[in-house]
Formats: sequence, structure tokens, C-alpha cells
Amino acid sequence: MDKRAFIKNMSALSLGIPFSLKHIEEIVEQVSAISPNDLAGDEDFWKKIRGGYKLKDDYINLENGYYCFMPQETLEHYISHIREVNLQGSYYMRTVQWDNQEAVTKKLADLAGCSDEELIITRNTTESLDLIIAGQDWEEGDEAIMAEQDYGSMQDQFHLMEKRYGIVTRVVSVPNHPKSDEEIVQLYAHAITDRTKLLMICHLINITGQVLPVKKICDMAHEKGVEVMVDGAHAFAHLDFKLDDLNCDYYGTSLHKWLSVPLGAGFLYVKKEKVSKIWPLMAQWKTPADDIFRLNHTGTHPVHTHLAISNAIDYHNAIGSQRKEARLKFLQHYWTSKVRDVDNVIVNTPDDMARHGGIGNVGIKGMEPRDLAKKLMEDHKIWTVSIYRPEASVLGVRVTPNIYTTLEELDTFVGAIKELAKA
Repeated sequence: MDKRAFIKNMSALSLGIPFSLKHIEEIVEQVSAISPNDLAGDEDFWKKIRGGYKLKDDYINLENGYYCFMPQETLEHYISHIREVNLQGSYYMRTVQWDNQEAVTKKLADLAGCSDEELIITRNTTESLDLIIAGQDWEEGDEAIMAEQDYGSMQDQFHLMEKRYGIVTRVVSVPNHPKSDEEIVQLYAHAITDRTKLLMICHLINITGQVLPVKKICDMAHEKGVEVMVDGAHAFAHLDFKLDDLNCDYYGTSLHKWLSVPLGAGFLYVKKEKVSKIWPLMAQWKTPADDIFRLNHTGTHPVHTHLAISNAIDYHNAIGSQRKEARLKFLQHYWTSKVRDVDNVIVNTPDDMARHGGIGNVGIKGMEPRDLAKKLMEDHKIWTVSIYRPEASVLGVRVTPNIYTTLEELDTFVGAIKELAKA
């Protein structure tokens, strides 16, 4: 199967899927004149989109942040890719594998807003960012900055660099309810010294849903000669942005989250002029120093998953980035606005629409997060995840609806929170 046949087969498959991409595009075309913000609360439209998902009916899923499972349109393509690769075996791997990988990488880079010479497909955010942390040319006494709210795997990787190279990590704590962008920028600025080599920030903090002013932080850090690495695990295909807008040096994300790709795919972005300075995890034979694929030599990989990235991008584009962000923000604001002023309820996510996406975090005074999550599931059939991060001032459950989530489901969740807050 050559590259042209591959692309043709992917398009033809859509015609055989009951809820096909063409059907999605027709639904969206009917509302094309409606602004994303106005459409965000149109339940009739979003219930039509929901029809393209196969959902379990024995609980309400409000934990899409770990893994946004695929709509049926993407799932059927993925299954088809598995069958095709399995049919061809090594013939596929030794003939068109790399042509198809190149085509998918270019399509992903276009969505991300960067050159395909600056992006590689990885397994997830952790792999992407750990490649950068471990790939620095560290010297004893070099400093790195991170936040209490950052993801544990990257914090652990920095601590490993402490043990191996003698670097120093400086840790800040991001307030859950900042007064301004400047407050956040200065928080990081004050931690920078003349030994600071790398600053790590979240684009969207995974435990609270707060969106940070990434470009402002990057601009500040660059003025001080410091590189910035961004954890975009929950921002990509969730917020409407392009990497070129951020001015960061490195960016990592997981595609199985908000792009709804099969498990096991992410990407790493490295600004072109930074590629040659990063040491690869595994050596790649005779690859030029400025070729980003020298960082991507990890052996045989799941090509069927990579092929499905293209289908997930098609689905995402059919919905539209602006519509998707507006819907996710609307859903978060819908439920948080109903519980912020309730006695004993603590919302750990900013109220300002510019400071959050679709993720929220809520706790109840005197109740352990794990107990809250347990009661929500056992008593109310609502699936969430507990977040116990006292060092980051976050105790609660993370709530992550997806575009298919209904207001009726969120009303059920709000009712459960209010009931538990009275106990």
C-alpha cells in the first residue's frame, strides 16, 4: 500500500461508518453562522455530536482528563489500521511506513502551528518532556525552576538530575486564584537567578484547570536568558492556539487526551535552533545534529496508532478548535458557577473565563478527596478522580467533562456536591 493508496483508503472508510466524518461536517455546516460562544450552550447541537460516541450508561463520566476515548468515527479508522498493518506485516513496515509517518507528522505540525522539522511523535507528555530534561547539558550548580502544581513525573525527572549532575531545583507555588497575569509572571521571575538554565511551566495545570499566561512568561524568561519548557498535556486540542503564538522553546503533550487519539501517542516540539543542543535518549546512527528525529530513535513503534492521529485531526477540525474550546469552557463555567457560593464547597479553579478551560477542581471542607470521589461514584454514579496535593493547596476531585457531556449530567453532579456539602 503506497502513500496515495493509504490516504485514499482512509477517506473511503468514512463512507462506511454510520456516524461518519461527512455526517459530522454536515451537522456543523448547519450551525456555521453561529458564533462558537453562542453555540457552546446549544444542547440540541451537542447532543447530535454525542450521538457519535458509544458511552457506558451505568455512570456519568467526568474524568476525560486522563484519557478522552475516541468517537466512533476515529475508532473505526483505528481498527481498520490495525487490520491493515497486521495483514501486511513487515512488508508495510519496510515499504511505506516512513512515508505515512512523514505525512501524519506534517499534518500534526500544521495543527500545532509549527514546522514539521520541529516536531516528533512520542508516546506521551512524560516521554516528551523527560527527553528535554534529561537531554540538557547539565553542569553542577545549574538551576531549574518548576512549580508545586506541576506533574509529578517531570518533577521526579528534575530530582533525578539533582542526583546525577548536582543541579539545583527551585520550586514556586502558583496561586489557585491569581489576581493578574503579572502576579504569575513575577512569581517565576523572582525565582530566576544567574544560574537558571531551564524553566518548566504548565500551559493548563492538570490538577486545577488553571491556564497560565505562557507567552508572557516565555518573553520574561527569554529576556533573562532562560529557556522555557511547557507541559501542554491538557492544553493541546483543548484550547485554541498555535505554538508559534507561545514563543516557548520546548512543548510536550499527550494526544490521547483532548485530541482523542488512541492510547500511546504524544508529541514533542523543539524550536528549530534548539534541536542540536539536546542529547538524545538513544543514539541514532549518522543523523545530523539539527535533525529532530535524532531524538526519536526508540525502536519499532505502534504505526497503527500513529495513522489514527490523522483521523483524529480530521474529526477535531470538523468540530473546529474555537467551537471545542468554547464548549469546554462553557461546561466548566456552568457547573462551577452553581457551587462556588455553596457553604463548605471549595472551588480550586479560577472563575475568570480567560484563566480556565474545561477542567475544574472542587472540594468539600472536612472531606478527604478520595472519600469525595468514592461517594460520588458509589452513591451518585459519577466518575471523577481525587486530587490530594496539600503542598499545592489542592484538595478535591478533578472534573473533566468532554464535548459530549450534557447539562443534565452536570446538574446531577451539582446536586450531588450540594447534598454532600450538607452532610
